[in-house]
Amino acid sequence: MTRQQHFGWFLARGFGPQGWGYPSLDWDYDWTRPEIYQDAARTLEQAGFDLVIIEDAPSLGSPETIDLRVRHAFGGPKHDPMLLAPYLFQATRHLGVVPTVNPAAYVPYTAARQFATLQHLSAHRLGLNVVTDTGSARHFSAAAPLGHDEAYDRAEEWLDGIRLLWRSWDHGALVADRATDVYADGSKLRAVQHRGEYFAFDGPLNAIPFPHGEPAIVSPGGSGRGLGFAGANSHVQLALAPLNERSVRDYRAKIRDAAVAAGRSAADIKILFAIQPVITASAEDADRIVAASAHPDDAALVQIARKQSSDLETDLTSLDLDKPLDPSVFGAHVSRGSIQRLIGDRGDDAPLRAHLTALARAGRIADRSGFVGTAEEFADLIEELGDWGNDGVLLWGDFHPVTLHRTLDELVPVLRRRGILRREYVDGGLQANLRAF
Repeated sequence: MTRQQHFGWFLARGFGPQGWGYPSLDWDYDWTRPEIYQDAARTLEQAGFDLVIIEDAPSLGSPETIDLRVRHAFGGPKHDPMLLAPYLFQATRHLGVVPTVNPAAYVPYTAARQFATLQHLSAHRLGLNVVTDTGSARHFSAAAPLGHDEAYDRAEEWLDGIRLLWRSWDHGALVADRATDVYADGSKLRAVQHRGEYFAFDGPLNAIPFPHGEPAIVSPGGSGRGLGFAGANSHVQLALAPLNERSVRDYRAKIRDAAVAAGRSAADIKILFAIQPVITASAEDADRIVAASAHPDDAALVQIARKQSSDLETDLTSLDLDKPLDPSVFGAHVSRGSIQRLIGDRGDDAPLRAHLTALARAGRIADRSGFVGTAEEFADLIEELGDWGNDGVLLWGDFHPVTLHRTLDELVPVLRRRGILRREYVDGGLQANLRAF
């Protein structure tokens, strides 16, 4: 039996130059204005998506590599997604909106009050994508950046503190009784006093409780500490893993086990695997795209090198494509995992061209070697994921109308006819829709 799944969209470019680097830029949308984002949000809601997650990186990177990140708008500029959220809420009625937030950027009391305000304004549709990026730390204080696990410790204390403030109004504190002219009972407000390793603040919070639950927490971390954080705190886990049965089942088991270990139900967290499909009109079109990707020209390789240069904060475009890539070109600030994703199993003797060509190579959905294929073939993949117990998928791309419609126009009807994609929302906001199935 076909299993209904949750769908989200990961706005991979964040609140940045939508369409930059592509011919669709000539539609002349202004990425600094809300209209392009509102149009996209309405499209996703019409399609039955649960949520959109807005990527963010508050930093442009180290002073030495800023030019790499802004030259082709891969790493910046980015405006603040939290301030974009109200415009998306105004344009929609059901879609969850999930800005990315970094605990280093918000003191808990301010965060709790601002997020509570948006939760009420949006009819309980706010989510928070909590990231622990330490590279941005220098913008928020003079303290040295935290290590990987310590950054998660801080995020956990931050989130625990915010929840203490959200819950500082006990049951019955909000009265709102016109007959007695009593709005609130001050004796039922708790004077939170938090003195932790990273934060110190007092309550209670100057914002009323939520009738339909707190903002949903989303997390993207794949490390052991990150999976533990998700199990203890998150309602949605942004998952990156090979889409074969063993990998999917193993990943889900780790997250669900972490939730149970934290005293939660395994069903409390929805796991959405991130996928960036290329939907084609026919199988023959898909075959042509895959065949062409095996032999990219230099212009295509340079475009990939530009994006990798931004991600790795290392200028690959200045290197000879036909000489071996010397790992010493990467600074100590570049994660070993990011380098390994570029180099793969090709070794130090392989030329840069080989690494970039491997990244350019596409595969067919039909044989599960990649994500190029027809809407029917992609729906087959989603049904297969459902058979493995999957909760849903997170499609990936910018918010340019060309990107959304190229991906969704043929896909949505197919998914709906098969009963995979919702046709109706339930009342109660984002968390209610996540719990609906």
